[in-house]
Amino acid sequence: MEKVAVKKKSWLSRDQWLFLAMIAPGMIFLIIFSYAPMFGLIMAFQDFVPARGFLGSKIVWFDNFKYILNLPDIWQVTYNTVFIAVGKIILNTIIPIIFAILLNEIRVKWMKKTMQTIVYLPYFLSWVILASVILNLFNLDGTVNQIIQSIGFDRINFLGSNKVFPHLLIWTDVWKGFGYNSIIFLAAITSIDPGLYEAATMDGANWFQRVRHVTIPGMMPFIILMTILALPGILSAGFDQVYNLYSPPVYASGDVLDTYIYRIGLIGRDYSLGAAVGLVRSIIGLLLIYISNKAAEKATNRVMF
Repeated sequence: MEKVAVKKKSWLSRDQWLFLAMIAPGMIFLIIFSYAPMFGLIMAFQDFVPARGFLGSKIVWFDNFKYILNLPDIWQVTYNTVFIAVGKIILNTIIPIIFAILLNEIRVKWMKKTMQTIVYLPYFLSWVILASVILNLFNLDGTVNQIIQSIGFDRINFLGSNKVFPHLLIWTDVWKGFGYNSIIFLAAITSIDPGLYEAATMDGANWFQRVRHVTIPGMMPFIILMTILALPGILSAGFDQVYNLYSPPVYASGDVLDTYIYRIGLIGRDYSLGAAVGLVRSIIGLLLIYISNKAAEKATNRVMF
């Protein structure tokens, strides 16, 4: 009796192999530059000396974290970070939503596309470039102060006043990102069933009522998702923006945890202390993701993760 060769079936199909091959470069990049450096967190529990390396440095356990709590300016820096980050999260949610709703009302296609391109172009520019523009616009002799002075008001020290500088950070960040963020909300609006608008119109709803009862509820899953994704950054506040705009006179209100870690960790060469502050920030960010996800589940019966 002849033996029939049975071809073993692969545990993955051809399409699945192609999919894995497509995502492999990104996963390798993520492992090398995101997960592998996590080994360096051991510095947070050491009195790290670069010459001795990770294995030769003394283990001090939680001494670095205790020292952080006794730093005289850590609480002010934390407050600055939360104030700036929360302001950015709120405005970077509200303003893109408003802009997306208004943009959706434009019926002339070329005008709509042109407006989109103009407003989201700053998103693709580095803060190194934009900071020089903002510094020239908002310094004491800049264009903005010249306009303020021409209408009879005193000049404002945007870049040197501890009262004004945090608000400058928030609004310039919103200006840079609201156009790009509005694309997501615009896509959410276009996915809403047009029949709902027709039914609301037949019931006598005006434009504001249609937005309130049809558009906003239809966008809610996207709003929740964007908010959850933004919450881990509540202790970040944007290093590249702050670093390129702040100066010693506004450290009291503009210094955030990222710039603080940079100064004590890299400039001051206290690597263990910088790693400890960064680890605490990351843990709090993880907790915020979990809490916000649970809150969204209870409020809307939708789970994002």
